[in-house]
This record gives sequence, structure tokens and C-alpha cells, in this order.
Amino acid sequence: MRKWASFPLKEGDVSRQAHADFPEQAIYERETGRSGFFGPATHFHHRHAPTGWTDWQGPLRPHLFNFNEIGVDNSNSPWAVPDLLFNAHCKMRTWRLKDNMSKLVRNADGDELLFIHEGSADLYCDYGHMTVRDGDYIVIPRSTMWRLEPKEPMFILLIEATNDSYQLPEKGLVGNHAIFDPAMLDTPKIDAAFKAQYSESQWQVEVKRHGQVSVITYPYNPLDAIGWHGDLAVMRINWRDIRPLMSHRYHLPPSAHTTFVAQRFVVCTFVPRPIESDPGALKVPFYHNNDDYDEVLFYHAGDFFSRDNIEKGMVTFHPAGFTHGPHPKAFAAGREYKKKFTDEVAVMLDTRDALEMGTAALATENPQYVNSWKVAPQQAKE
Repeated sequence: MRKWASFPLKEGDVSRQAHADFPEQAIYERETGRSGFFGPATHFHHRHAPTGWTDWQGPLRPHLFNFNEIGVDNSNSPWAVPDLLFNAHCKMRTWRLKDNMSKLVRNADGDELLFIHEGSADLYCDYGHMTVRDGDYIVIPRSTMWRLEPKEPMFILLIEATNDSYQLPEKGLVGNHAIFDPAMLDTPKIDAAFKAQYSESQWQVEVKRHGQVSVITYPYNPLDAIGWHGDLAVMRINWRDIRPLMSHRYHLPPSAHTTFVAQRFVVCTFVPRPIESDPGALKVPFYHNNDDYDEVLFYHAGDFFSRDNIEKGMVTFHPAGFTHGPHPKAFAAGREYKKKFTDEVAVMLDTRDALEMGTAALATENPQYVNSWKVAPQQAKE
């Protein structure tokens, strides 16, 4: 994207470095930028919190959902659960599975990303067998046949790359082995467990295409590969294997935590890391304008330090078009932060195209979430 100016411009009392050493009279910084965190940007310094509103009217607003309360995501098939947040390029769903899947499934609409929020299972697919556990990401390429046999009840977050594929992000100056070494990606094995499920009994495959499901019947189990070779496969990485980029002097933007990319969205992972130790460095997420991307956060575990009253399984959705950032309590605590490490684990979905909200998601919304930034009228005058 072409920059408006070939060098940074400045006006008034400013810090020379973004996210650090703020002017004495202004403790609030706001970043406004384009193309997520990759395009041209300007940093404003304010006398008041950029989120210090006293009232909010109209349809553009932040949302908080409790996906623990979906209630209609219990199914033996991932194609039977509703879309919760979606657009033409991606779909987010939750899926609760207790029993072995009775049919194979295949997504002909795009790649599927499974994040195992709770539970564990055996995964059987075209490429073989692997065990999966809580915290695992599993990338399933388009039109791969697969099924799960739970070892304990499962709560799964699914993100579909509609008509697209998942790739690893470019890592630039830090090199290919940063964040996680590609050697950490696990693939299924044609092991004894996989061979044991070869069968001459009838099996069915549910194929999803254009959101509609067709059923194909075979007189045998079509997961009967004896070998494979190539550079396309089901891949797994656990958040515990991610080694986040860190800076003790600078609060890195969310883009530094990118795990997977597609054409019109990215998936990032926030994992425990040391908190910035430099006295002048910002220690909580900076206020920023969400002007080009919708931002979704699924909370998996720990204590998300930029806001309170958030539990695992909850989801925040900040649509493009307004400034957001840490809640007032978190911002105040961040100035005197005592903790040395964060202990949060969260999955972030940032989409270039506006997301729609499904009725099942809306049924779990907390309508008071917008007021969690709200300040009292007398505070606004100070």
C-alpha cells in the first residue's frame, strides 16, 4: 500500500517512539492505521482515554458473546452446527462432540482449521492417524476426508477458509524458525491404529459444498491409504509449542503473533510471555482504530490482562470503525503493573471483510459490553 508521505510527519508534543516514552501531559496513545498493522499509521497523544465515552447509540458497537452457551452446537457432524460469525471468505463455528463420529466428513468449500478448546481424540483422515488434545490447531486441507473418536468430551472452535487455503506467515527479519519452527508441525501417520480401521463394511461421507451437504456411500472404509508423499497434508501445532516474539522495550502489535494467514484474514495466537520491563514502554495493548479489519478474540485459558470479567469460551467482536483498547481498570493497572508474565491464551481472527453475526451467537450476547469502557459524566469533564 502506498504511503501518504515518504517520511513520518509530526505536530505538537509527541513521543519519538511509538508505544513508549509518552509526553508528560498525555498518558493516552492512540494508533490509527491502514491494512491492519502493516500499512501507514499515525500515533496520537490524548489528554483523555480514547474510549472514554458516556453513551453509545446506533448499530456499530463492540460485542461480547459467551460461546459456552451456544446450546445448538452438539452434533455428530461439524456440518450440522450453525455459523456464528461469517462472511464470504471465512466462517467461525463451535462444535461439541462426545461420541465417535458415525460418518466421515469432507469440506469441499475450503480449508478447515480446528482449535481444540477442550478434550482429546483420535483423528483419522486420508493421511493417517494422530492423537489430538486441548490447545491443538489442526489444519485440514480442502476435500480431505476425516473423522474424530473422542477420548473425552470435546469443545472445538472451527474457522473455515472459504474457497481458500491456510498458509504460514512470512517471518521476515526474524527468520523461518521464529515463533515456531516448521519442524514442529506434526502430520498423521499410517500406523497400527490407522491400519486397524481398514474395513470392508459400509461407510458414508458427508461432503459440504456451497453450504449444502451431500452423502456418498462406499461398501468399504475409504480411509484405506497405504502411503503418501507430497507437500500437502493435515498439519498440527499446539499453542504450547509457540515461542512468541518479545521486546522488553516495545509493545509488539498483534500482527507479531500471527499463526496462519489466508487471502482475506489472519489467525493469531496470544500465549504467555514476559511483560515489557523498560520503564517507558507501554505494558498493555495500545488504543487503536479498527478501520480496515474486524477483530475477533476467542478466549481459551488464563487471565486476559487487557480486560476483566472474561472467562474461557467467551468471544469479543470489535467491528471496524471505532477506537478500542484496554478497559479502564486494565489501563490503570498496566501503569503500575506488578506481574512479570502474562498468562493468557487466546485465538484472534482478523478479517478484511465485515463479519455477520449468526442468530445462535446473538442469543449469547451481553448487551452491556459496550458500557464496560464507559466513564461517569463527571470523569469525562476532568
